[in-house]
Amino acid sequence: MITRNYEFAGKVIRVSSQYETVHNYCADYRTEEEPDFAVMISQADIDYERKKSADENRLTGLTAREHSDGYLEELAVYRKIAEKMPEYDTILFHGSVVAVDGEAYMFTAKSGTGKSTHTRLWRELFGDRAVMVNDDKPLLHIGDTVTAYGTPYDGKHRLSSRIAVPLKAVCILTRAAENHIIQITKAEAYTMLVQQAYRPADMSALQRTMTLIDKLADAVKLYRIGCNMDISAAKVAYDGMNDVNI
Repeated sequence: MITRNYEFAGKVIRVSSQYETVHNYCADYRTEEEPDFAVMISQADIDYERKKSADENRLTGLTAREHSDGYLEELAVYRKIAEKMPEYDTILFHGSVVAVDGEAYMFTAKSGTGKSTHTRLWRELFGDRAVMVNDDKPLLHIGDTVTAYGTPYDGKHRLSSRIAVPLKAVCILTRAAENHIIQITKAEAYTMLVQQAYRPADMSALQRTMTLIDKLADAVKLYRIGCNMDISAAKVAYDGMNDVNI
């Protein structure tokens, strides 16, 4: 086994793996501090990820892809971390998080809707004022306030920063010909929040996750945006969530 320590969302995790791949993938998050908990990957964990990937492809009608054990082990590591994190009031969420002037905004939607494209428009609009926190699977620590953390599990474009930023708003993204944004209620956002959060298999962790999703919906402002792929969409989104002109 190959064992090294990494820091995710303020917690140090000892990762023991069969392959070097995951350690290369997480290299920017390496630490020598003592771990808060450990995850160890077996061949059974890798086989589970292979079966899960094949099942998902079959359900969505996609052609099955062959993945290496090293790649599947990367997925297994993050799954085990996500199963443990609710104990620390932290959940894994599927979304693209961009920060402007030290405040983070998370855009969530079903895969392929355009989350990454939209946050790219924010970076074009704001330049050096904007930084990507995580483009795919950030960790959110949820208390009276919410903090978004970068992680190496950051999408195909590998866009993230090893930073922690207070989360100001969650915005559900949809496509539209004309850009528009509205604030929505917790009830209106709740189904998407549940769908986009990682839901652990362990019942205790799942119950804790549902409690944290409820707290997330109370702690930040919630919006729905209909947007096109013009840079004006970023301005509409920012103005709508800040009630200011830029």
